[in-house]
Amino acid sequence: MKNLGPVQQKMLILLLGGITLSLVGTPTQYFRALRAMRREWRKINQQSFTRSVHALCQKKLLEEIRHKDGSVALKLTPDGRKHAGFFQLFGKTLKIKRLKKWDGLWRIVIFDIPEEDKDFRDILRDHLKQIGFYKLQHSVFIFPYPCESAIISLVELYNARPYVRIITATTIDNERQLRKKFTLSP
Repeated sequence: MKNLGPVQQKMLILLLGGITLSLVGTPTQYFRALRAMRREWRKINQQSFTRSVHALCQKKLLEEIRHKDGSVALKLTPDGRKHAGFFQLFGKTLKIKRLKKWDGLWRIVIFDIPEEDKDFRDILRDHLKQIGFYKLQHSVFIFPYPCESAIISLVELYNARPYVRIITATTIDNERQLRKKFTLSP
């Protein structure tokens, strides 16, 4: 995930919101979403906006389209849509609620992501580490708390479902070591 400041994140989400407006079902939902977007848009400082547009264009997340009449349109690139979708779903990182009492199940994420999608592979690894997953092998991570739906959402956002498996297991051969790693009582 490219490092983006709060204004840049908000801009991507607001631009994605423009796409979302075309998908809402009723006029009430449309105007409610439009009002919320307008309020957020007004909170962005003009100087920050200009810097952010420039930075987002350099990172190829946003495209400036100049019209003959002198007006400028901003368009999300496909990569920009992915980033905006991620921020809209998760904020800066995935948040996983840790249970007070462990349910006795291990969540194992394994992946084999092709080289052409190495950016997503790195993003997935970073998020798994931030959440607190333990690396069993190069593309195998383990975690003792429920996280399946958040991981699935991230994977689907990047259209990487064919390359990632999530296993929920009751036992693992090095469980004693893993319990110590996650400070789980026996």
